[in-house]
Amino acid sequence: MSQIDELFARTRAENRAALVGYLPAGFPTVEQSVRAIATMVENGVDLVEVGLPYSDPVMDGPTIQSAAETALAAGTKVDDVIEVVRATAALGVPTVVMTYWNPVERRGVDRFAQQLAEAGGVGLITPDLIPDEGADWDRASRAHGLDRVYLVAPSSTDDRMALTAEAASGFIYATAVMGVTGQRQETSSLAPELVARLRAVTDKPVGVGLGVSNGAQAAEVAAFADAVIVGSALVRCLLDATDEQQGLDALAALTRDLRAGMERS
Repeated sequence: MSQIDELFARTRAENRAALVGYLPAGFPTVEQSVRAIATMVENGVDLVEVGLPYSDPVMDGPTIQSAAETALAAGTKVDDVIEVVRATAALGVPTVVMTYWNPVERRGVDRFAQQLAEAGGVGLITPDLIPDEGADWDRASRAHGLDRVYLVAPSSTDDRMALTAEAASGFIYATAVMGVTGQRQETSSLAPELVARLRAVTDKPVGVGLGVSNGAQAAEVAAFADAVIVGSALVRCLLDATDEQQGLDALAALTRDLRAGMERS
């Protein structure tokens, strides 16, 4: 079993969903991103998505785009992302990288996989890579013991869901809304149906992301999904802060609210 498999075995035994938190490496700086991720873990995040800042983030909304731009302007490189993974994994929490495919291909698929595994990372979330085009990643991930987290959307056909579920490992990322990432006033009405469709073709864990921004929304999603994925709302805590400590305090408070909401569901 991978670390992600072990996590979901534990949360299922505890009759709760896992809380997955996303932050970009290098935002606002590499050192600050490490401290911010540690704050999330200390306050209840079960699995960390370390974002690899990218110059053309087609799926990301303005909040994550702004954070990525800050990280890139500060000179954040792939090697920095790997070091943030190393620091996060040392906290004892499963750590994956969320990245568009181009940076992986540019570094070399096997080299990227090897470096990620050596740093303690356990997998990749690849929003713009579909299993049909992922043969190189499939081979490299299996060779280095990494999980393959693929995405499905409300527009995915049943056949596409089955194919994606078969190729995925760790968990399947269900994007509950059509559009880019970002906080929303209410969770997507499409999410329960999307998860139900996935349940019909797989027993692998399903995480729901895009839009969750508070404990009440997290509780809604936790009622039908194996994991609640939160990104923009956590990033916003740091974007809106006037100094690092204020950002960390806001991050801690939001993480506790999300976790508390999920435990009430």
